[in-house]
Amino acid sequence: MDADHGGPTEDEKKPSWPGVTSPPPEGRTDGAALRPESAAADPAHGPATAALPTDTVTAPAQMSDGRRPAGGIASLSLPYQIVAALALSVVGLWSCAHIAMVFLHVAPSNTLTKQHGQAVDRWVYPEFEQNWKLFAPNPLQQNISVQVRAELAGNGADGSRITRWIDLSRDDGEAIRGNPLPSHVEQNELRRAWDFFNGSHDSENRANGLRGELSERYIRRIVMLRLDGHGYGGMVERFQVRSASRSVGAPPWSDEKISTTAEYRVLPWWTVTESDLSGTGLDQASAVRKAER
Repeated sequence: MDADHGGPTEDEKKPSWPGVTSPPPEGRTDGAALRPESAAADPAHGPATAALPTDTVTAPAQMSDGRRPAGGIASLSLPYQIVAALALSVVGLWSCAHIAMVFLHVAPSNTLTKQHGQAVDRWVYPEFEQNWKLFAPNPLQQNISVQVRAELAGNGADGSRITRWIDLSRDDGEAIRGNPLPSHVEQNELRRAWDFFNGSHDSENRANGLRGELSERYIRRIVMLRLDGHGYGGMVERFQVRSASRSVGAPPWSDEKISTTAEYRVLPWWTVTESDLSGTGLDQASAVRKAER
């Protein structure tokens, strides 16, 4: 007599999952029995489901001897490794030397700067000059323009004539504006020369020793070079220099009242001499020598 089929058998009591017909064989843990292709052979569970995505990991490439290839400088050949190492060493040494020089330049006076101050200045000036007047306690609060006018020799009965005031600082500003790599000559030459002159002269424009005479000769040569660039077509017999100082105005959001009226410092007329043209390469030198005779 057949067995009673009124209730579920032990196998039927086991849970069934879509795509899985039987538990994996003992000892197998690769999940083969869980793969969907086994579901296609069991029509009782419907059509086979889509393949489950699996993560793939690409193993790093290896050399024939089992070692991984090196990266960076180590991947270069020996001659290129030597060249790269030397280049990095030179850049590193130069960077350390530059940082040390700039530090000594801005540091207070010490034993090193007293013994090697000239070497530090030669390294820093003019390309790496530090102008600490931008910060407290002495921030710049004025715009100073250096201006010049010249007396030109006349032709025949015309007599001499005097030019208008020429703003040399404005010329430098226009040459710098919009230039990503402005010249240090245009940025600093005239400004530093005028600071040098002011620091070595009193309020009556009298020189204070040898530095005063040196600063005066420096200003005279710079002015003659600038006048030659304007090309007025005549020989300069005399010229006069002045500065116009204007205080920086208050910002729009401030209630402070600051006068921006220009204050002038006018120097006496200077007669052009051969020393003013020496080393400048101007063609006027021969004319000055003739005039002095």
